[in-house]
Amino acid sequence: MIYLDNAATTFPKPEAVYQAVDRCMRNFGANPGRSGHKLALEAGRAIYKTRELICQLFNIENPMQVIFTYNATDSLNLALKGLLRPGEHVITTSMEHNSMIRPIMALKEIGVEHTIIPCSKTGELDPQKVEDAVKENTRLIAMTHASNITGTLMPVGEVGAIAKRKNILLLVDAAQTAGIYPIDVQKMNIDLLAAPGHKGLMGPQGTGILYVREGIILRHMKEGGTGSKSESLLQPEILPDRYESGTPNTPGIVGLGAGIAFILAEGLNKIREHEEALTAYMLSELKKIDKIKIYGPQDHKKQAAVISMNIGDEDSSEVSYVLDKVFDIAVRSGLHCAPLAHQTIGTFEQGTVRFSIGYFNTKEDIEKAIEALKKICEELEG
Repeated sequence: MIYLDNAATTFPKPEAVYQAVDRCMRNFGANPGRSGHKLALEAGRAIYKTRELICQLFNIENPMQVIFTYNATDSLNLALKGLLRPGEHVITTSMEHNSMIRPIMALKEIGVEHTIIPCSKTGELDPQKVEDAVKENTRLIAMTHASNITGTLMPVGEVGAIAKRKNILLLVDAAQTAGIYPIDVQKMNIDLLAAPGHKGLMGPQGTGILYVREGIILRHMKEGGTGSKSESLLQPEILPDRYESGTPNTPGIVGLGAGIAFILAEGLNKIREHEEALTAYMLSELKKIDKIKIYGPQDHKKQAAVISMNIGDEDSSEVSYVLDKVFDIAVRSGLHCAPLAHQTIGTFEQGTVRFSIGYFNTKEDIEKAIEALKKICEELEG
């Protein structure tokens, strides 16, 4: 199969990730931080090593500021619901995933105000509109780094400068960019960074991270055993224990560490340039097919390796089904858990067929996808 659904989860993973998970489960699959024996200690060290690798990738100063979660949705819920209080105001954009929008809508029920900044038809955000939306009670700007539908890259650095100037916190959803684009939480003034481990970071599913800048205190969403302060009936205040209760996903976190180590060894530039080249090629070939409509910037320098398109008025799910069953090509269709984004680009009724390219895709994969689309168009015409 040709896998072009990397915006959902990257596949395949680097071989080192499979080996790391297997080695962990076979050789030191104990409960970290709960016992003093050598297996538990080795598991604890392996988890800490992954924290250090995350710090290296995102220029985070203290490994204890890295919180392990189960996915980006988990991270965003902790950040939003842990930070915002009744009477406060959050600014977000119309290109967000439901993992951002739904928690914000839930917070409305307890009195948290929100403003959704409309983006352009190509999904692009004007930073000035963000600044204009700031109010006296604005506590947070919460935004994606890149759209999961159009791939549109957002001006996080510019918005970060606005947030710093206005003394507002910035939460960034890096689901489509972590491990592909350079993210420096210091230079970009990012206070809270959420990312899944299983997409660009090339780790297993069931892993996620949340960076919490020093000095920010979130309300913990769960309480329980941490292996620390066991004499107390109250949740520990120290990080990361404040937010990490229960047995962690040690094999997943170890696999995530292997994925990040692979990224650091390959280099972000090499990974990004490969994906950009394939994106540019696919965009250029799609533009040659009359019946196809492409959404987003249509510029490989302005978007991540995510391309949404439709064939005329054809149902996006039908096109996706044919690509899978007839041509053995995996893509995603529909609304992609981002209804506001589809309303923004004008595809709410039809949805789109989304091709998302990964580091392990080849030019031949793209060529076969283009040929498949041409054949579908020919069948529709005939």
